[in-house]
Amino acid sequence: MERAEKAVNFKHNGNNCCQAVLMAYADKMDISVQQIKRLGATFGAGMGCFESTCGSLCAAQMVLGMTGGSIRSAKLLVEGFRSRAGGSTICRELKGIETGNMLCTCDDCVRYASECLDNLIGK
Repeated sequence: MERAEKAVNFKHNGNNCCQAVLMAYADKMDISVQQIKRLGATFGAGMGCFESTCGSLCAAQMVLGMTGGSIRSAKLLVEGFRSRAGGSTICRELKGIETGNMLCTCDDCVRYASECLDNLIGK
């Protein structure tokens, strides 16, 4: 199973979007499952509860950092995610909270963050 689909499965089994992406990359980081759950606990529904960056993208950035990523690769990750997720990285906008126009489902945000991360660090 591809990591992106593993992440979606983690999301469907009691984890928020950030935790789901982190869990799918647990083997790439020297961190326990319990620490992953704690680390990602406050990023569900975007940072600040729909107010800021998508939790899936935050998780992908954390994994990128833990695997030796750079500022350049962090920018590439954001750009890749934004281009696939309807032009935004903000949870509120992705979910269409104010406009009623959903740009990207939560499952797809998890998927896109994982796929963009795979493109940078390998599978």
